[in-house]
Amino acid sequence: MTIAPAARLAKLPPYLFAGLNARKSALAAAGADVIDLGVGDPDRPTPPHIVDALRAQAGNAEHHRYPSYEGLPAFRRSVTAWYRRRFGVALDPDGEAVCLMGAKDGLAHMPWALFDPGDKVLCPDPAYPVYAAQTMFAGAEPVPFPLLARNGFLPDIDALPTKGIKAIFLCYPNNPTAAVADLGFYRRLVAWAAEHGIIVLNDGIYSEIAYDGFRPPSILEVAGAKDVAVEFHSLSKTYNMTGWRVAMAVGNRDVLAALLKVKTNTDSGVFGAVQHAAMAALDGPQDCVAENCRVYQERRDVLAAGLRKLGFEFELPQATFYLWLKVPQQYDSMSFTDLLLDKARVMVVPGVGFGVHGEGYVRIALTIPRERMEEAVDRIGKVL
Repeated sequence: MTIAPAARLAKLPPYLFAGLNARKSALAAAGADVIDLGVGDPDRPTPPHIVDALRAQAGNAEHHRYPSYEGLPAFRRSVTAWYRRRFGVALDPDGEAVCLMGAKDGLAHMPWALFDPGDKVLCPDPAYPVYAAQTMFAGAEPVPFPLLARNGFLPDIDALPTKGIKAIFLCYPNNPTAAVADLGFYRRLVAWAAEHGIIVLNDGIYSEIAYDGFRPPSILEVAGAKDVAVEFHSLSKTYNMTGWRVAMAVGNRDVLAALLKVKTNTDSGVFGAVQHAAMAALDGPQDCVAENCRVYQERRDVLAAGLRKLGFEFELPQATFYLWLKVPQQYDSMSFTDLLLDKARVMVVPGVGFGVHGEGYVRIALTIPRERMEEAVDRIGKVL
């Protein structure tokens, strides 16, 4: 019997990342030493005090039953206290904060909570593919808008369509471009959203990975933002906890209530011991975050110096652990990616994998040790 998948799957663009990973695995199996500059996964371990908190709670029988969907009250209090300390934002832990199984959990389920067939949703291009894919799965129409270098990879708010638009997805600090947004941008965006009745879904998971004294703001710092916005945040990048699957969504209580309604009919909550570990991260010493930033900044500077000597063009990132590199004129993003993988055994991510406006760029991650970063630059130089 032939099993046909759902027709909606045919609407998805080719998943370039899966193909690249398969090629990398094949090369490694053949004995090749591939330097992976593509993966957006911290290579540093979770800080010990967070691991210790998990160990202390893992044997607690209270956590061995189904967890609550919205998260432990203590976890939600930790989230709101962290937002107050970090951003000066006041949030009610009962209704304005929700625990997630990773930010992707909230980003993927939110379209099912908010969008009806026929709704239009603004999705950035280039961007994390989940925004547009899940919008389409929910039956709504993703409406792409460009993030261009001449605008600092920020949307031109005045040029955004508004007719029939239900919501807009954003991500700052940005994946993949590493662009940042300031409070002036957020003020204009909140005013625009309020005027047109549009929901803002802001993916802020990279706000704590920043350099040179820069402190990325939260959209919720803007007066009136909670009337129109929800922000997603995660412990994954900040505390090297990608495998732990714990995050949060904060902001508009009506939007979060809708998200919880979907989640109660779809999945379960986060293991209670993991929530306690997350509380240890949020409430505890933040020197581990500062050390992460120091290490990534050192890697950024090594990579930037080497690539500039080779004649590459890019903006030095103020945040995230990515560098958005303009490819040489004789290549497109995919052919340049192929060249580096086939000839230099260096893997990067082609910009076109994030959308048509990512063409002409590749994304490089800072998630490998400095020595391997230097070796990667040396290999690229020999190929070019």
